[in-house]
Amino acid sequence: MSREIYDEDHEAFRASVREFLDREVVPNMEDYAANHGLSREFWLAAGKQGFLGLEIPEEYGGSAAGDYRFNAVLTEELAKVNMTLPSCLGIHADIVAPYLVHLTNDEQKKRWLPQFCSGELLTAIGMTEPGGGSDLANLKTTAVRDGDDWILNGAKTFITNGASANLVVVAARTSPEKKAKGISLFGVDTSLPGFSVGRVLDKVGQDDSDTAELAFENVRVSNDDLIGPLDTGFISMMQFLPQERLGSAVTNLAHAAQILDETIQYAKDRKAFGAPIGSFQHNQFLLAELVTKVEVTQAFVDQCVLKHTRGELSAVDAAKAKWWTSQVQNDVLDHCVQLHGGYGYMNEYRVGRAWRDARVSKIWAGSNEIMKMLIGRDLGL
Repeated sequence: MSREIYDEDHEAFRASVREFLDREVVPNMEDYAANHGLSREFWLAAGKQGFLGLEIPEEYGGSAAGDYRFNAVLTEELAKVNMTLPSCLGIHADIVAPYLVHLTNDEQKKRWLPQFCSGELLTAIGMTEPGGGSDLANLKTTAVRDGDDWILNGAKTFITNGASANLVVVAARTSPEKKAKGISLFGVDTSLPGFSVGRVLDKVGQDDSDTAELAFENVRVSNDDLIGPLDTGFISMMQFLPQERLGSAVTNLAHAAQILDETIQYAKDRKAFGAPIGSFQHNQFLLAELVTKVEVTQAFVDQCVLKHTRGELSAVDAAKAKWWTSQVQNDVLDHCVQLHGGYGYMNEYRVGRAWRDARVSKIWAGSNEIMKMLIGRDLGL
C-alpha cells in the first residue's frame, strides 16, 4: 500500500540521505563494526549534510525544519542500512536535541548548538543506571551543591555514544527527599576531571555502536551546566520520551521492512527441489502474512508520525508504537532467518546480523513490559 504522509520535499530529502549513505557510509560499515563505533569522519560528514540539526534553530547552524517527518525520513533510511545508525545518530539528533533546544538558556545554546550541528560536539544521554533499568524515578547518581557548583557522583550504563561523546546530558538526584521530583539534568563535559568511560560493552549485536559504562567521581560542574530548572529533570524526561519511543518505532519497522524485501527477493532466487523456495505454498502464505503485518503496522506508525508533527502524540500511543513495532520486527526477522536456512545463521549474510541487532529493540527506550504497563494504566487497570 502506498504511503501518503510525505510530500515532494520529504522525498527529495530522502534521496539526499540515500546518496549520502551510499557514498559515505555503506562502504565503511565493516570498519565501524571492527572499531566498535562510528568514526569522527562520519559525524562531521553528517553535520556537513545538515542531518544533525533538523531540530536546531538556524541561528545556531541548524535547519529548524519544524516538521518531524524529516526526522522520520532520515531515521527510515538509516535503518535500511542497519540498526546502529539510527540508534547512534538518533541519540544525538533526535533524543538529545530537544533537551538542548527547549531547556537551555541563550548562553548554553551558543556554547553547545553550533558544534552539535557540525558534528564536532557529539552527545549522549545518561539516564540508565546499573541495577536501575527502566526505573528512572529511582536514580542513584547524585549532584550535591558546593557553592556555585555541583559535585556529581554515580554511574550510568548502556549509554549509546558513551565512549565517544563530548557532552553527556546526565540525570542526577539533586533533592533526594523529593524522590522523582528531585531529579535535575546537567550537561557534563566529558573532559572534566572525575569523569571516566568504563567498559565499551560487548553486546550480542550492533557491533558498530560504542555502548559504554560511564562513571562520575566527584565531577565538578558549574551551575551554568544545569539544563532546565532545578528538580524538573524527571518531568522533562517524561515529556521527551514519546519522541524517543516514536523514533524507535520508525527504526524498528523500517529495518524489518528492508530485510523482508531482501528476503522476498532471496525466496525468488533460491531454488530447492527444482523450484524457487518462494513458490512453495507454506512460504507464500508466510510471506503474505509478514508483508501484511508490516504494512498494517506502517499505517499506525505513520499516523503517530503525523500526530507528533502536529504536537498531538500521546505517551500512550507512543508506547503502543514502540512495543508493537519491536515485536513485529523480531517476529519478521526470525522468519527471514528461517527462510534463508543455514545461510541465515551466517554473519556474512545481512539477515543474520539484522536478527541479532534487532533483539534489543524490545528492551531499550523502555522495555515492552513497561510499555504495556503504561497502556494498561491508561485503561484504568
